[in-house]
Amino acid sequence: MTDFIFKISPNIILGPYTVTRLGQNALEWGSRYMVIMDPILKETGTAEKITAPLAERKIEYFVFDELTQAADTQTLETILNLARNSHIHGIIAAGGGKTLALAKAACALFNEPHTSYDYIDGGTPTAGTIPLICVPTTIRDAFLFTDRVPLCDSRSGSAKIIKTQNGICKLVLWDPNLELTLTDKQSAAMGLETFSMALEAYLSRKSTFFSDMLIEKALQLMSYAADGSPTLTVTTPPEVLYTQAGCMASLGLASCSAGASTLLSLTINTRYKIPRALVSAILLPYIIEDATTFAAAKLAKIADIYRITDSNEDTDEKKALSLAEYIRQRIAKINIPARLKDLSLSIEQLSLAVEDAGQTDLIDSLQRSMTTDDLFELIKKAY
Repeated sequence: MTDFIFKISPNIILGPYTVTRLGQNALEWGSRYMVIMDPILKETGTAEKITAPLAERKIEYFVFDELTQAADTQTLETILNLARNSHIHGIIAAGGGKTLALAKAACALFNEPHTSYDYIDGGTPTAGTIPLICVPTTIRDAFLFTDRVPLCDSRSGSAKIIKTQNGICKLVLWDPNLELTLTDKQSAAMGLETFSMALEAYLSRKSTFFSDMLIEKALQLMSYAADGSPTLTVTTPPEVLYTQAGCMASLGLASCSAGASTLLSLTINTRYKIPRALVSAILLPYIIEDATTFAAAKLAKIADIYRITDSNEDTDEKKALSLAEYIRQRIAKINIPARLKDLSLSIEQLSLAVEDAGQTDLIDSLQRSMTTDDLFELIKKAY
């Protein structure tokens, strides 16, 4: 059994309109901030919801929103130069995964004497950090509660994962109202990616009773959001249910380890800028079918949580395969690509992303022992 070690960090505030408390909470760690923001928030009119609470509390801030399609080291160097020259007390990050990754990396390297490339190449930051406050605008982030940051090496275009100091993030403020700018298709695809994250945590070789508890509840919330509650007692809006589930899935994943879907969607997204949610959704039914050989009982439990089969006489293997079919039906229902070839990628391009995956330390902690050959077989099945 894996040892269970529980640490409370960071603080989490989750609920509608909680972004209005951003200024109040930010004052605990400083009065001068750099706000790294996804540029789409300005286009949708959401940016002011984040900056207004800072202005009301007389907090000094400036906004950086010149982000590219990836959390690349070139952008990170620009952020570090601006942050150091402005003598900020901390960073507030508002956006999706790439925004949060750049902010966490900047806080980790703020006081380091070397460039980000030294840490991309294997160095470990050891200097003191500055505080980070995260305001996610999507329901999921596989690295939010970990001491890892995924970045794109601007020199090669490949995905790299750097290790950071502990305790960088002081507060995660999750407001479901910030996610209402997403389209229905985007929300549905991210829902499948969140399901995939939860599945990876549930199947992880490092899973514990605690991570299983979080994941089972996250899956139940996602089933209510996607298919409705079996009773009339749950009246929470779907976007709030998904946010709650995403928070719990991220916590559960952080307490064990990510899996093949997270790793491959990261490397494919980094090289070819294909949304991680699409790649993860396509791989998901094949991940389930692969796991049927070693974790059928856990997959059957998920099928029961989702009320996919009514018969108590079904075997675990049959329930697991029904779960894979359920995911395929969801993919068809929301009308997103069902095969990797539908993403306009060649098998040769995907093989390069598999090579990138093999260069990260995540490959040593997947749901089962896997080599790059195993990952490529998974890619071929999904292609």
